[in-house]
Amino acid sequence: MFLIIIAVLVTVIGFIFWNKKKNEGFWKHLMAIPGPKAYPVIGTEYHFEDSEAMFNRDRKRSVEYFPIYKMYTLGIATVCLMSPEDIELILNNSKHLEKSQIYNLLHDWLGTGLLTSKGQQWHSRRKILTPAFHFTILQEFVHIFNKEMNHLVEDIKKLCDRPYIDVVKPITEFTLHSIGETSLGKDLREDPKSKQYLQAVLDYGDNLMYRLSRPWLYHQFLYKLSSVGRRNEKTIEILHDFSSNIIKERYKLFEDNGQISYTNKKKLALLDLMIKSRNSGADIDDVAMREEVDTFILGGYDTTAVSLSHTLMILANEEKIQEELYQEIITIVENPNNPMFAELQELKYMERCIKESLRMYPSAHVISRIAGEDIRTKEGYVIPKGCDININIIDMHRSPHLYENPENFDPDRFLPENIAQRHPYAYIPFSAGSRNCIGQKYAMLEMKAVLCGILGNFKLEAVTKPKELRHKGDIVIRPIGEIRVKFVPRK
Repeated sequence: MFLIIIAVLVTVIGFIFWNKKKNEGFWKHLMAIPGPKAYPVIGTEYHFEDSEAMFNRDRKRSVEYFPIYKMYTLGIATVCLMSPEDIELILNNSKHLEKSQIYNLLHDWLGTGLLTSKGQQWHSRRKILTPAFHFTILQEFVHIFNKEMNHLVEDIKKLCDRPYIDVVKPITEFTLHSIGETSLGKDLREDPKSKQYLQAVLDYGDNLMYRLSRPWLYHQFLYKLSSVGRRNEKTIEILHDFSSNIIKERYKLFEDNGQISYTNKKKLALLDLMIKSRNSGADIDDVAMREEVDTFILGGYDTTAVSLSHTLMILANEEKIQEELYQEIITIVENPNNPMFAELQELKYMERCIKESLRMYPSAHVISRIAGEDIRTKEGYVIPKGCDININIIDMHRSPHLYENPENFDPDRFLPENIAQRHPYAYIPFSAGSRNCIGQKYAMLEMKAVLCGILGNFKLEAVTKPKELRHKGDIVIRPIGEIRVKFVPRK
């Protein structure tokens, strides 16, 4: 084993020097971009840190090198961007649609689903899945959000005599159950394996961040030999079994003629649309459906869960804003336990609060692309073709160059007159351009519904303060430890 590892390392080092010699223009442009201190071969990434230290390190680098810096190791190079002008060059250009090499590390779970696919496959999958989030479909989903929100409210009532509640757990269960019914057509409360699935998602994120901080594990062969790689295979098995079983169960609802057997055909889940598309001859098989189910479970519950958890924590710390939001709810919504679609659309102040929360704590805090051609940035640097590009959304959202007092929670940043004064790419919690988040309207509607129910039934009091909150690197902006909020029933 030791000799194998040595041989692989020698081969990798030889390849690095050959690659640099062959691509002198690439490295010449890259080395002109500022960045942290580097050493031969290992480059800038010589700290084998835990996921919290990695997260904090990247935040410090973004402040120090704003608006652009480079990092590289073992022949792999990445340019990090925090300027909206530079970010627009990437996200608004069809030549840079391909996701970066980092997304390849997700293939063992998500395969080539909508998040990780490229080219014609991405276009065809997007075309199949877009109708699942049409305006008329979203209207049908509100009753499911309300049903799950009321389950959540009842669960909180049972615990509100405690000094605080860690909101992450109940909110995560709420979003998982919501995505289960709306996108998969399944009530996950009836599935005893749903909690095992939740834990597997968390385990996968931990394994991924361990791998990211050790570039030699990017190689699939070495990763599978490692203890974390072997452990991750068991995690993947749990994740794939869960989604595969959902697909098998959903097939049973379809009749021999390919039509779904329940009567209200307006309430088609995302999975139903994929099955119907396959039955109509679309190029999507069982493996492809599993990839999309995995992608949408991740994107539909985990991202929304961390957003809601942070939003509740912020509102608990902002008493005046919380009260103004409560007054809007009771003025517009006839029954906060059962808000209607039209009422949710009218909650403009709530929408500004959610947007400001997503500015401070964007779920997907970093996204990545590959440069499809040489890119000249606003500062005059050249990002060479083929280079990975990290778009550090959280660092742009919190930059004092773009937002006054960025650490302050201020929903009025999203008044129309204030939005008009900012660069259109200065706020991108759902990405932007043609590869923006397909479920962003779904997420906003779901968050509005649950905030109606929670604020209609409880006053929130601060326990965890924003300055006390710690995060770690993960697929989403993952809090470390609990997010504690005190829930006081309204009389």
